[in-house]
Amino acid sequence: MKILVINCGSSSLKFQLIDSESEQVICKGLCERIGIDGSRIVYTPEGKDKITVETPMPDHNKAIELVIEALTNKENGVVSLDEIGAVGHRIVHGGEKFTKSVVINDEVIKAIEDVSDLAPLHNPANLIGIKACQKAMPGVPMVAVFDTAFHQTMPENAYLYGLHYSYYEKYGIRRYGFHGTSHSYVSKRAAEILGKDIKDLKLIVCHLGNGASVSAVKGGKCIDTSMGLTPLEGLIMGTRTGDIDPSVVEFIMKKENLSVAEVNNILNKKSGVFGLSNELSSDFRDLEDGYLNGNEGAKRAVDTFAYRVVKYIGAYTAAMGGVDAICFTAGVGENSGFTRKIIIDGLGFIGASLNEEANTVRGKEEIISNPDSKVTLMVVPTNEELAIARDTYALCK
Repeated sequence: MKILVINCGSSSLKFQLIDSESEQVICKGLCERIGIDGSRIVYTPEGKDKITVETPMPDHNKAIELVIEALTNKENGVVSLDEIGAVGHRIVHGGEKFTKSVVINDEVIKAIEDVSDLAPLHNPANLIGIKACQKAMPGVPMVAVFDTAFHQTMPENAYLYGLHYSYYEKYGIRRYGFHGTSHSYVSKRAAEILGKDIKDLKLIVCHLGNGASVSAVKGGKCIDTSMGLTPLEGLIMGTRTGDIDPSVVEFIMKKENLSVAEVNNILNKKSGVFGLSNELSSDFRDLEDGYLNGNEGAKRAVDTFAYRVVKYIGAYTAAMGGVDAICFTAGVGENSGFTRKIIIDGLGFIGASLNEEANTVRGKEEIISNPDSKVTLMVVPTNEELAIARDTYALCK
């Protein structure tokens, strides 16, 4: 079966067509600037060069049309429409209702709509993608794969905030966690690489990129994760603050005469390593260059980011009563040996010992710890699209 994987953002749409039998990527691409001037689709069919088509894309319905055209056109197409057996959709927030992937029906759509206020920037766009695909491919089964589902195994004492319990009862205010598809995939793959049953392992997964999160995976189940009600909590990120005293919001509002929306914009889009570096960049490649060239803002941003990662690793080691392996994944985790080293240099307390030569690896599976290290250090590239395709195939085969 050929599975189309769709990941809709507010103004973008990522896609991959995957053969579920061989798990080969047949085509992948991106629709950019949907509803904005300068929109285009960029895609790479298997065995061919990248193709870019600049074309008006007023909405996600048009974007889906262009994706189907790219996949099926006579010149560069890779499939006929009737060969697409199912569509897997990444959904950011599933609330407490969804603990696993599900086939999409009217009830599921309603449930996703009901928790959209918990992810106002993401869930509405995800729903638009679902409805656009249903319109373009009537009768083709669709599956929702939730970012939050993997973290639904967290115990109550891990997901509750210290708020009055009535706010949880009335509004579902609690920690949900995100990047769940990545954390699930990486933890399972790590167990395979180690040749051990995941039920016997205590793993910490560090998904480090512009968005970043850490999870504690004990016996194959997530027992804690750094992101919360929204993706703002936890690690310092590209432009997000991560953990912060809530009183800072009121303080800045009063000092700067700002609205809640304006402060929220600062917390989400003008903070993180971008803000700490005095707006040098939110891209860790730029920050690494700046760090090595003596830029104080870059050094401050990277060191503060790394310190926060070390704190979470320490906390989750304590929460699990030890750790067998620490996995680095996502854009920074997979590709920046520089940042990994700064983090690992802070992990001597758990006996972590870095193999400097192995740590030069970029984007490939590798054990980067020395043989005498008391905890295995690993680079495990994530593959969220493949994880979505696997869940979709399992439900639709």
